[in-house]
Amino acid sequence: MFSLQGQKALVVGIANDQSIAWGCAKALRVQGADLAVTWLNSKAEPHVRPLAEELGADIQMPLDVSQAGDMEAVFGAIAQKWGRLDTLVHSIAFAPKADLHGRVIDCSPEGFGLAMDVSVHSFLRMIRLAEPLMTEGGTCLSVSFFGSSRVVRHYNMMGPVKAALESVVRYAASELGEKGIRVHALSPGPLVTRAASGIDHFDELLAAASDRAPTHQLASIADVGAVAAFLASPEARNLTGGVHDIDGGFSITA
Repeated sequence: MFSLQGQKALVVGIANDQSIAWGCAKALRVQGADLAVTWLNSKAEPHVRPLAEELGADIQMPLDVSQAGDMEAVFGAIAQKWGRLDTLVHSIAFAPKADLHGRVIDCSPEGFGLAMDVSVHSFLRMIRLAEPLMTEGGTCLSVSFFGSSRVVRHYNMMGPVKAALESVVRYAASELGEKGIRVHALSPGPLVTRAASGIDHFDELLAAASDRAPTHQLASIADVGAVAAFLASPEARNLTGGVHDIDGGFSITA
């Protein structure tokens, strides 16, 4: 029903073939988008580069948002190779384990600041670099979780961090709407990813979510990718600022 043929998309956050970012990259490519794919560092490259090659990504580069100049290098390569960008997928988050596994009120200033910088402020920095490349509009997507708006056991400090991310989505959508740049958060329920494995007792959360969701099914990375592809399409041009639940209805249950 829609096509992304000829679109240029940057996907940040693929760690392996279970990553949400991988589900998004595949869906964007199936609909015709050309891809730029990044990996965190040399340790991650052997796991990500083959996936980028599988999708025929035009641009393949390292990107550590904590390293000065990495982000500018990626967007510089996009400007040189394509001259524009239509879609940005930001699917990265981080919190130091000691802070993530403790009480929110006990998290360190350093740990909280690092989590906010990597998980939230990096999205703002990417949007700022994408803006001059989205001359005919575009779509910026990040990934949230329902722990942003309700207390989820063991999710801890990432709850406030994701709440900040969702607020950033709304403000950025408001500020960029007149340029035709839409901003969204994708909010899948619990699903198995490398990042989620760092949360204590995550297997219990998976089981509870499957049991409580009206569909009795967990979302897959393909489900998330399908929504991402639609939001990047011209047919979604009048949608912006949303937090899109992709969780089999889990978020509507009490």
